[in-house]
Amino acid sequence: MKKLTLAQAAAGLASGEFTAVQLTATALAQIADPQGEGARTFTHVYSDWAQQQALAADRRRAAGKPLSALDGVPVSVKDLFDVAGETTAAGSRVLADAPVANNHAAVVAQLLQAGAVVIGKTNMTEFAYSGLGINPHYGTPANPWDRPAGRIPGGSSSGAAVAVADGMCFGAIGSDTGGSVRIPAAFCGLTGYKPTARRISSRGLLPLSPSLDSIGVIAHDVAGCIALDTVIAQQPLHPQQKTLSQARFAVPQTLVLDGLDEEVTAAFHLSVERLVQAGAQIEFIPCHEFAELAAINAAGGFTALESWRWHQPLIAEHAEDYDPRVLSRIRRGRLLDEQDLQQLRMQRADWQRRVTAEVEKFDALLMPTLPFIAPTIAELQEDEDAYFRINGAALRNPSVINFLDGCALSLPCQRPDMAPVGLMVAGLPLHDEELLGWALAIERCLAEA
Repeated sequence: MKKLTLAQAAAGLASGEFTAVQLTATALAQIADPQGEGARTFTHVYSDWAQQQALAADRRRAAGKPLSALDGVPVSVKDLFDVAGETTAAGSRVLADAPVANNHAAVVAQLLQAGAVVIGKTNMTEFAYSGLGINPHYGTPANPWDRPAGRIPGGSSSGAAVAVADGMCFGAIGSDTGGSVRIPAAFCGLTGYKPTARRISSRGLLPLSPSLDSIGVIAHDVAGCIALDTVIAQQPLHPQQKTLSQARFAVPQTLVLDGLDEEVTAAFHLSVERLVQAGAQIEFIPCHEFAELAAINAAGGFTALESWRWHQPLIAEHAEDYDPRVLSRIRRGRLLDEQDLQQLRMQRADWQRRVTAEVEKFDALLMPTLPFIAPTIAELQEDEDAYFRINGAALRNPSVINFLDGCALSLPCQRPDMAPVGLMVAGLPLHDEELLGWALAIERCLAEA
């Protein structure tokens, strides 16, 4: 069976072209392939349970009573969502002896209520604290692009992206605190959607930074992201494709265009040109506020402060079991206190007000998701300075939208047969429906050019 998008899988089930049992068997075979990345992509594979879910989905369809359009479609969840009866490890060994979850996380429960086949938990950066996807405990799944070179998948939702790209599932649920859905989507040539955080329940999510955490999705295209969001959101959206000749987009000039490599520069500028040719009005705006974020977060920001509070008891007993590169970032928060938290909240609110005033007249912001194509796993494992430098650069653009509490998608924008490059399309908080409508139009424009 050829690799399918989520929409194609759902349509094939609806038409009877294939069954959920067949789809699930194909996905499980991809995971189990010894020549593939399955062993590094998943931390748990629910082989028996997934087959049982698929059989139940086929019975419902035979009776004419599917639970949703995704009934019978295999989907993965990141290893920081609770699944009842097992420990939530979050890509770490530290929680191996922690109590099992009593209930499914809200998004897992919603997937099951929609009939989606939860096929397994995907690997991730330990405790979601890096944008590169390297994991010394479970291994690092290689990017589907230029696989012989062993390039990073991006993180922290590393396994989520590789699972979708390799046909181990048709959509993936991840988290995004500073780009952890959009970064792996961009590196792996997929579409990643970070919604406004409050739209998705975080119950049963092991947190990194509650002030910035959001739950997002990865699929091959915008339609797949919308289908997943429809299932897991507390209030589903109904986006309609927009008309680009009516669009007014902004390209920020501060920070987000700095240090782009040749591939990203070429892909981004070509994408902007195609949108202009399609009739979109694009303005280049200063957004000087973006330059303030480095100073606001100089001591580690919300992520260091809030992760330290959560991890402090564990670190006291199990520091030696952490990925040292993750541990060092968490420990930055030990010097921050309640006064620092209140200061961060005030600075953030003021920054959000000023940014909103500058961008609210536009339909969306356009920027590169990442400033470079995926580097190799080996070079980052071997060079600690390179690891932290490249990690900071990878998080730079996506994290702007988390600080804004906005919504954003990363869309593939590279030319055929070139390295994957992501175009980020972003909007203000709770502008998700409009943003998805514009993303559908942009995706179509880039595909037709």
